[in-house]
Amino acid sequence: MTVNISDVLDIVSRQNQWRGRESINLIASENVQSDAVKRAEINDFMGRYAEGHPNTYQNDRRYYEGTRYIDQIESMAVNEMIKLANCLQADVRPVSGNAANTAVALGLLRGNDTVIVNSIENGGHISHNPIGVVGRRIQVRGKVLSLGQENSINLHFWPTTKDGYHLNTPKCLDLLERTSPNLVILGKSLFLFPEPVKEIAEICRAKNIPVLYDGAHVLGLITGGKFQDPFKEGAHFINASTHKTFPGPQRGVILGNMSSDQEIKWWNSVDRGVMPGSSSSHHLHTLPGMLIAIREMAEYGYQYASQTIANAKALGQALADEGVNVEAKEFGYTESHQLALNVTNFGDAKTIARSLAENNNIITNYNLLPGDKDPNNPSGLRIGVQEMTRYGMKEDDMQELAGLMKEGLEGKVVKDQIIQFRSGFTEVQYA
Repeated sequence: MTVNISDVLDIVSRQNQWRGRESINLIASENVQSDAVKRAEINDFMGRYAEGHPNTYQNDRRYYEGTRYIDQIESMAVNEMIKLANCLQADVRPVSGNAANTAVALGLLRGNDTVIVNSIENGGHISHNPIGVVGRRIQVRGKVLSLGQENSINLHFWPTTKDGYHLNTPKCLDLLERTSPNLVILGKSLFLFPEPVKEIAEICRAKNIPVLYDGAHVLGLITGGKFQDPFKEGAHFINASTHKTFPGPQRGVILGNMSSDQEIKWWNSVDRGVMPGSSSSHHLHTLPGMLIAIREMAEYGYQYASQTIANAKALGQALADEGVNVEAKEFGYTESHQLALNVTNFGDAKTIARSLAENNNIITNYNLLPGDKDPNNPSGLRIGVQEMTRYGMKEDDMQELAGLMKEGLEGKVVKDQIIQFRSGFTEVQYA
């Protein structure tokens, strides 16, 4: 008896058509994968386990047999990622950036430790914050996750400049000296500009404090030689997703640049945080695709990262010219793939994001902007151009996109124009 799956395949087909050929995707945390990456993910590894590290001729390091081929793939991915990122260590087993953050928290932090992070209100990721894995990892009985109370957890937020998109470096250094934390975390989810890694890392290295740079959003820019070089500036770890500006499958990675005895102890602790701390097997079927994406970025990463940033700047200016309130105008809008739009003059951000998607095939997400206090009533949209750049859009195309977005923000229906516009950009580039 044949199982009827026609309805399932129909839904998948409609998704592929809508998001793959008819929509302008401006979600800053997504990307499109090349056909080569997609083909490689349909494989026998999908149902297999490979706990531990790849076996070698000298050492049996797995807890399962039958891993000879995934051992090769994983070893190649580790070595080629180390070369691409110009670092000393890489762990490709985390299945997401959040899982990578969990592994580091489990490996390096203990109850009642002190950590400094970016707040959610100023772009920080939820995993770094009190209700995420970092806050919960350092919580002990009697301590509360709500900050500002006598019995709050020892979690502090980096001070920012007035605009909210940059760290106030002198105040950050003062906080660092006063608190002597067990870990500092840099990097954000709303990530327009580089962080002052060098200045912070100098003090941390003198105090033997590990520096984690969360590069989930900007890994592709960093490995493309753009945005900033956290390892050169002194970071110990870079955690990242491999499916945002780095256009691979949905996975995570932990990169390290550590050589001293103490630093190697940190790396070994994080290794145990990955397995068994936060995973057992690690979605083996997507590792071949990740390896292919690493090679694509080794070949095309600089061109791709450069065009992505150029497009983001061009779209920021074009939207501003259309009368849209693009944040950080005085700083050139962005140095990454992202833009932050304050849309309160058009209405409620959550309603606008849904209208853009459902009525106009423009896919965005609503987002807190610096100064917002209520996560249920944000004032902004966060957008990213990394996917449409990979489909071949250039600066001039940002002009047309900005005009259509402005009409959509005003409540007009431009779905047909969007579908027509998108029809010229359906083939993946830089692959």
